[in-house]
Amino acid sequence: MLSRHAATLLARNTIVSFATFAFDIALLWALVEFLGMAKVAAAALAFVVANSGHYAIGRGWVFRGTDRNIASGFIYFQLNSVIGLLITVGLFAALIRWTPIQYLVARVLVSVIAGLTVFLLNAVLNFRRL
Repeated sequence: MLSRHAATLLARNTIVSFATFAFDIALLWALVEFLGMAKVAAAALAFVVANSGHYAIGRGWVFRGTDRNIASGFIYFQLNSVIGLLITVGLFAALIRWTPIQYLVARVLVSVIAGLTVFLLNAVLNFRRL
């Protein structure tokens, strides 16, 4: 895990994650501010929508060279994403309920933990690149 290869994968994943997370945050904001959706439900929906785009980019650039076929890779990616979703929604709900942290700031903080967890699950178990 502490190798140049791992660092390259993490750097690429971070770039893809920033792009998809920017979309996630924008969608979360729009769902809450314009559609009046509940914050936790909006965070879950935004996560699922943004994360679906992450697979396509991640497979082709972050984890290129994987032996995993597209269909099973997508299924494993979505299973790993469920873990990320549970972390995201659980920590997000806790932060907005028990702290004075603004909901978008809470979502950013939670993304670090969830993102690293899902990256490791995909790098090790799904795409087998680490």
